[in-house]
Amino acid sequence: MKRIAVKIGSNVLTRKDGTLDITRMSALVDQVADLHRQGMEIVLISSGAVASGRSEIKAGKKLDPVSARQLYSAVGQAKLINRYYELFREHGMTCGQVLTTKENFGSRTHYLNQKHCMEVMLENKVIPIVNENDTISVTELMFTDNDELSGLIATMMGMDALVILSNIDGIYNGNPSDPDSSVIREIECGKTDLSEYVQTSKSSFGRGGMLTKCHIAQKVADEGIAVVIANGKKDNILPMLLAVDSDTVCTRFIPASKPVSSVKKWIAHSEGFAKGEIHINKGAEEALTAPKATSVLLVGVTRIEGDFEKDDIVKIMNEEGVQIGVGCTAYDSEEARKQIGQRDLKPLIHYDYLYLD
Repeated sequence: MKRIAVKIGSNVLTRKDGTLDITRMSALVDQVADLHRQGMEIVLISSGAVASGRSEIKAGKKLDPVSARQLYSAVGQAKLINRYYELFREHGMTCGQVLTTKENFGSRTHYLNQKHCMEVMLENKVIPIVNENDTISVTELMFTDNDELSGLIATMMGMDALVILSNIDGIYNGNPSDPDSSVIREIECGKTDLSEYVQTSKSSFGRGGMLTKCHIAQKVADEGIAVVIANGKKDNILPMLLAVDSDTVCTRFIPASKPVSSVKKWIAHSEGFAKGEIHINKGAEEALTAPKATSVLLVGVTRIEGDFEKDDIVKIMNEEGVQIGVGCTAYDSEEARKQIGQRDLKPLIHYDYLYLD
């Protein structure tokens, strides 16, 4: 493996009292530095800004959850990146900060600008440390959590693997605290429903639970990237996971053998930015779900909802109103509405810009 993304969860970097665990952070930096020395390109997606700020500042009056996140992350992010900078400098390495928001993944131009920035950093042996910009990401514009962000980064940067470090050994086939339950070691690519196994409780310091991790991991693995969920509090976890024939306890999601194009990867993760809906008839749905690659043609469209521009992301809905995919449209909504039902026109969504659920 030449290029990996490592997501460090807030529960790995946070002590029981909610403050930053510097010892653990230092140990993980040592591991990343060793891998970096071996020629591996690594992008870190690090939580911990809110925890870092919480220990630094005592708010004068009771804050609502959004204000608290903004305040703690503004103070904590500076402290967090400074800590990383000092720790990597001890190894003679440089790290750089990349703060992003969900909106940056909604436009293809912003997406490519962000990708270019991180490519330049990697070319110059700088380790990117990515976090959501919590100071401006509020409610509907927020990522579910940094698991979602790490999935987007892994696909955007064409990673060989994504390692999600949590405070348990992987996905259990029952309650992790139950002695009879054990870690599911491998999950094949495809639509395995893991919701029956997974605890729905959120992490005490982060926003994401194990179900989010599973959903993201499956999506990323379907796009041809290996995903590992493991315990970041274990000593030397990264080298052990990446060793050849590693038998370290963790959950591995086996990647699809046929990688997806970079445009399709972007579209797959962009449904949250959909500007409209394309409703299609039964015949068009059958054509799309057949083995042969097919575009969405206007002749099979029954109605169009929402206002969108050319190249915007839209949802594709069947006759029952169920979403079957997302795509990048070749028409604006006004033009497309005029052409509904017409034959022999360019596709509304070409299959190169189409991702089926």
